[in-house]
Amino acid sequence: MKFSKFSLLFLVTGSFLYAQNQKFTIAESVNGLRSNLAVKNISQFTWADDGKTYYQSTKNAYLVTDVSTQKQDTLVSLYQLNNTLSSDKKLKSFPRITFINKDKGYFNQGSQSFWIERSGKEWKIKAGTELNKEAENTQMLGDNQGYVYTVKNNLYLNKNGKVTVITNDENKDILNGQAVHQREFGISKGIFISPDNSKIAFYRMDQSMVADYPVIDWSVVPAVNKNIKYPMAGTPSHHVTLGIYDLKTNKTTFLNTAGDPEQYLTVFTWNPDSKSVFVGVLNRDQNDLKMNQYSASTGSFIKNIFEEKSDKYVEPQQQLLFFPNSTTDFIWQSQRTGFNHLFHYNVEKGLVAQLTKGDWVVTDILGFHEKKKEIFYVSTQVSPLERHLYKLDWTNFKTQRLDQGAGMHSGILSKDGNHLYDTYSNANTPRIANLINTNTLKIKNILSAENTLKNYQRPEIKNVTLKADDGTPLYGKIILPTDFDANKKYPVIVYLYNGPHAQLITDSFPASGNLWYEFMAQKGYIVFTMDGRGSSNRGLKFEQAIFRNAGETEMKDQLQGVAYLKSLPYVDANRLGIHGWSYGGFMTTSFMLKHPDVFKAGVAGGPVIDWNMYEIMYTERYMDTPQSNPEGYRQANLLDKVQNLKGHLLMIHGAQDNVVVWQHSINFLKAAVDHGVQMDYFVYPGHEHNVVGKDRVHLMQKVTDYFDEYLKK
Repeated sequence: MKFSKFSLLFLVTGSFLYAQNQKFTIAESVNGLRSNLAVKNISQFTWADDGKTYYQSTKNAYLVTDVSTQKQDTLVSLYQLNNTLSSDKKLKSFPRITFINKDKGYFNQGSQSFWIERSGKEWKIKAGTELNKEAENTQMLGDNQGYVYTVKNNLYLNKNGKVTVITNDENKDILNGQAVHQREFGISKGIFISPDNSKIAFYRMDQSMVADYPVIDWSVVPAVNKNIKYPMAGTPSHHVTLGIYDLKTNKTTFLNTAGDPEQYLTVFTWNPDSKSVFVGVLNRDQNDLKMNQYSASTGSFIKNIFEEKSDKYVEPQQQLLFFPNSTTDFIWQSQRTGFNHLFHYNVEKGLVAQLTKGDWVVTDILGFHEKKKEIFYVSTQVSPLERHLYKLDWTNFKTQRLDQGAGMHSGILSKDGNHLYDTYSNANTPRIANLINTNTLKIKNILSAENTLKNYQRPEIKNVTLKADDGTPLYGKIILPTDFDANKKYPVIVYLYNGPHAQLITDSFPASGNLWYEFMAQKGYIVFTMDGRGSSNRGLKFEQAIFRNAGETEMKDQLQGVAYLKSLPYVDANRLGIHGWSYGGFMTTSFMLKHPDVFKAGVAGGPVIDWNMYEIMYTERYMDTPQSNPEGYRQANLLDKVQNLKGHLLMIHGAQDNVVVWQHSINFLKAAVDHGVQMDYFVYPGHEHNVVGKDRVHLMQKVTDYFDEYLKK
């Protein structure tokens, strides 16, 4: 068949236009960026110890790449590993390997560990330690000679195949070696191995004084109740202590932290000499932090290094970070100046210097270049919407930006500090990965990912800056319908969170921030989202504006967004919807009840309804206790305001939610029935606080359908 030039042009152009007009399926809008639309990445990037090469994983191999030449070789492959195994033990998929060096590493399969070692060009596998099948919270000793782990509520050591019981608490309400304080204060684990591997520190949490809370497992018949311990605001809290087990003497010593048993023991840090430890002792009111040093051998108090107080709260988040080869000097991250910055402390002299300064926050420390006395960190110095990589001379405080390109940068520093792996994205850049020579500042690109969304119909996205009532800038985005016509009027969905420890608006890919927003734009909606006061990475004044009055300042700021939307000629002010989850669910419900004439429809997921029923650590930080702030709790309580509902409200909850317990929305339903108020409700059995995986597609379809039903009319 022959085609004319015109026909060929038509076919090519037509194909191009078609390609640009693909629409997202609901599944792609929810999980696409983790599946078929995933942006190419360098998987499991790891610097080799020599700092001159790096590792990365592929589907069936690990590769090693030379930094200077970019020559790439296979380090180890699935074929090589299976070549040494019998047919009944061959690996079906490539394991995640932790390399000790280029010739040795290990991986875990279930409760069994395996060591791999290279001999010449061949790799050999050797079975390592097999742990109890119920082992959790597993950590390997630094000398690779054993594991520390928990089974149920007790702590164990398996060293060279010999199992030692470290704790033997029969009371199931006493937990050893697990994260405590509801994983607040940056706490993510409960086991801390000393640098010399001679001692194991661990949290011991007695929660027998905390009331049981039922979480029902509906997947079996009859259903089974599984009690959890959930300390609610204003009620008795658990008691935490810190034990140190000595591997040589087989004895455990507990730190003499003294004080109120309900205090918080935070940011546990070993001194590099393994002779002492540091603990941030924070009072239950969370406004007085004492950084104390204790003897690792006797548990006795040595000295107080510093104290931080606040008329609102102090929130320690990061462990002490000792300078290279020092047992006396460390970096402490603090918001004491109003923004999170780095402070140089000496164990004997106290504060030496504030290392970083300015109306911006340090978000991460990447490491050191010991010889050049440099610290590498990430900050918002350019803009709260961006992250960039810097190095700082800790002797003269000279600072230098290392990366190029706007957007959200993250970095991995080589052990010697000479090279930095920099990966970033921005509104128009899916992902760039560079290697930065930290001495010459030369940049070598090793990945420029293609735009996986290039064939899809994309909306116009505008950055918006509004002002709070005190003049504070508020950053947001408006996503216009893909077939936008300025002469038409469109329904709007406001998506919000607006609570602590969250930031929705950044310069990252995709520019919308969420493909579901773009899916809704393809369906003819305007989507608006904004970070109001209370959100993170803007400094203490911005974050603490909500103190003792959750929901009030946030609504004032979001109403600035509503006013902006109503000022636009193409917005239908009679068809506004609102959606949020968790704190965003609390905000959504608050709007539907406290400003019932603003939104025609709202979808609140996992919402806090009554702060009296939320956990102590979070709630009392931002609201104080119910006893000391009854008016704040009353004002934020939504149970006595359900009669104000005018619009259509859909509330959704996970049946196994152990964060915002199910009773929040159940009580709200009861209040709605009591007041004769009609609302909509849906439960996700088997899900905790967030609905994830394939079921999230069902969730977002339900949210979409609800807005279609009430905002498209």
